[in-house]
Amino acid sequence: MKAFFVITGGPGSGKTTLIDALDQAGFARTVEAGRGIIQDQRAIDGPALPWHDPAAFAELMLGWEMRSYRMAERQAGPVFFDRGVPDVIGYLRLMRLPVPVHIEKAAEVFRYGRRVFIAPPWREIFTQDTERRQDFAEAERTYAALAETYARLGYELVELPRAGVAERLKFVVGAAMTAADRRATS
Repeated sequence: MKAFFVITGGPGSGKTTLIDALDQAGFARTVEAGRGIIQDQRAIDGPALPWHDPAAFAELMLGWEMRSYRMAERQAGPVFFDRGVPDVIGYLRLMRLPVPVHIEKAAEVFRYGRRVFIAPPWREIFTQDTERRQDFAEAERTYAALAETYARLGYELVELPRAGVAERLKFVVGAAMTAADRRATS
């Protein structure tokens, strides 16, 4: 199993800022599906936006996450994922939509490292913008849906500290490298 580490959590919890810091520190990373899909759909006046057609939005996220996984397989060393396939399941549950069998199957096929980092809701840094329309209450519900989904799928959740980027970076790198070392010796 490659050293694939997911960083997940509700919107506005500092995930992408941390992923950007990991990238700047020289680690391979993926790009978040949701924001990219929203930007692309808006650019083409597409219908697959979370506030118009959440099921279509989920399908596009699934395709994005599977492609990110396949591209990560080509990387040397650890890869940090800005969300993963299970996030699609968490999103559908949050939206009270059925989870299609093929999406459950994707979560079985596209597996990440057992240790998943989850950013807790953090009101002090939470902001909204043109792509992030959710309010803080929805960010909290998203966190809960994702935590339940990843735990149900057998992942070990490691909550990120509510701390500055440098401290979070040090925390994640330390925990990820310990997990990678354990995997290499077992």
